[in-house]
Formats: sequence, C-alpha cells, structure tokens
Amino acid sequence: METGLAIVIGLFFAVSVYLMLSKQLVRMLLGIAILGNSVNMSIFLNGRLTREVPPVIPQGLLVPTEVTANPLPQALVLTAIVISFSFFAFLLVLAFRAYQEVGTDDVNEMRVAEPENDPLPPQGY
Repeated sequence: METGLAIVIGLFFAVSVYLMLSKQLVRMLLGIAILGNSVNMSIFLNGRLTREVPPVIPQGLLVPTEVTANPLPQALVLTAIVISFSFFAFLLVLAFRAYQEVGTDDVNEMRVAEPENDPLPPQGY
C-alpha cells in the first residue's frame, strides 16, 4: 500500500510541476494546490500507514506499554493544510486582481499589457 501511495505522490508532484510551468494563472494556481496536497500526503506517508492504537499513555506509567501511532505527522499535516489553504486563497485573490487590472491571465501577455483603468496619468519629471 505504501508503494502505491508513493507512486501516486510522485504523479501528483509531476502534475503540479507541469501545471506550474504553464502560462495561465489558473493552471499555476491549480498546480500550487496539487503541490500542497502532495506534500501533505508525503508527510502523512512518512508517519506510516499502519493501524495502531492512539498515543495515550496509561495512568501510572511514563512510557506506553505497546506500539502506538505517531501523532507528529498528523499534527504537521493539519498545520500544512491550514497554511496551504490560506496561501492558495491569497494567490487566488492576487490572480483575480491582476486579471481585473490587466485583462488577461496569460503571464506573457501580462508583461507587455498596460492596465485598463489607469487612475493617474504618468507624471513627467
């Protein structure tokens, strides 16, 4: 099972890199979202996919008596989900605002495009 999931994670990384190398902003944003998910899956896979008991230490003991699940990868994945969602939301708003200003989502056209609504004319010095 871990081998199959590692292959899926590799495919997710490849798809995300392919999408991030695109010229359209929407594809870039989808690539960033898929990259975040593939990183989360790889962190989760590092915590192993075995069914173990929760990491609860019985009362009166200092260490668990049996094999327990590792809670650290789960905590890291939860934190990474929140961070990647907020990063994606910020980039989505930034891309939408850039599209409103320039009128295109092609990054090559954005380099040469002038804003549609220029509130201030250029000032000469």
